[in-house]
Amino acid sequence: MNKNLKIVSLLIRKKLWAQIVFAMTLGVILGLILSSMGNVLLLEDHTYLIGSWLKLPGSVFLNLIQMIVTPLVISSIILGICSSGDIDYLKKVGVRIIPYFTFTTIISVLIGLFLTLIIEPGAYINSTLSSIPQNLNNVDNIPVSTQVSIPDKIASLIPTNLTLANAEKDMLQVVVFSFIFGVAITALPNQKTKPLLAMMYSIQEVSLKIVSWSMLIAPYAVFGLIADITIRIGTDAIIGVAAYVGTVILGLLVLLVFYLLVIKFLVNGNILNFISSIKDVQLLAFSTSSSAAVMPLSIETSVEKLKINPAISKFIIPLGATINMDGTALYQVTAAFFLTQVYGIELSNIQILILVLTTVGASIGSPSTPGVGIVILATILQSIGIPSAGLALIIGVDRILDMCRTSVNVTGDLTACCVMNKWLSK
Repeated sequence: MNKNLKIVSLLIRKKLWAQIVFAMTLGVILGLILSSMGNVLLLEDHTYLIGSWLKLPGSVFLNLIQMIVTPLVISSIILGICSSGDIDYLKKVGVRIIPYFTFTTIISVLIGLFLTLIIEPGAYINSTLSSIPQNLNNVDNIPVSTQVSIPDKIASLIPTNLTLANAEKDMLQVVVFSFIFGVAITALPNQKTKPLLAMMYSIQEVSLKIVSWSMLIAPYAVFGLIADITIRIGTDAIIGVAAYVGTVILGLLVLLVFYLLVIKFLVNGNILNFISSIKDVQLLAFSTSSSAAVMPLSIETSVEKLKINPAISKFIIPLGATINMDGTALYQVTAAFFLTQVYGIELSNIQILILVLTTVGASIGSPSTPGVGIVILATILQSIGIPSAGLALIIGVDRILDMCRTSVNVTGDLTACCVMNKWLSK
């Protein structure tokens, strides 16, 4: 018995995935206890207050990552581009990765669409519509984007003010800036850009050092975040929309299987080795709901465990964290069709096609931060005439689904790295 305890203790101390699983388990147990106490011993407001204190390490962890994500993305993309030192190499990457990202996003949307139409989770909610908690969050505070023309959207990809792009968390603009800057450096003689590249390398190293400090509190952050989520969600909200939650999770699992098939047949890789190599990244993404938070670990994992060319990893992972949101796209189309079923809204084939294309477009460039999916979804729902009040049906369980889809998002980025590494090594 003592030997088994020592083994468990060693795993928890040495393995990040074991620490995260242990922290998640404790967080769920404590959250369920406090959630049930909220109906017996404590006032609901008191349990929420306890939850807010429990998630303090998690908030500090996420804020540290958000603080450093812009310089890390800029330096990583620029160094990734410049490490090749070849414009032709960049062309090879660009002409392959953008169509690949678009293809996988379309696949994820079609998976979500197919499962929602087959399962019809909205049919199970009608009889319990009035029992779903409506006060889990303030739906009216969810911003809905105004309509912007396609030419204006294209023009806005180029940031006129990098500081403003950072303040508004528009990571797509930051990525575009970094790409243009990196290509310009590559086009200049080495003697003129050597000091700038040295500075970028230093910025990246400093950013990674801060990330390593934040990782010291990662298990405590996971414990607090999971406990707070469990307290606020409880079991009633999940049971009330169980068919919807199950449909989204099933779709994400199908998408994960699709990634494994890509690894098997396009990369000729070992599926079990791939799963074993990325489990730390998946668990951290699941517990933090932030692709940005796991970006440094994704890069390290791709280089050290998956043996990806560092130039590919440093370019594709920051890019993928911004425009490759397959899990988010699947969730959005599932949620949209779920609500059309709840409200009895019939969509024509043209409307379905427009919704699919809108979902693909909306998922590209969405910020890699927790909770952003519900904001994007509000825009999509507006375009098909679903009232914003409908979000009250799903917003209570959005965080748990956010955790699931973020884990799938980072898996997609690592899969893309493997595919590009295979294609470019030929």
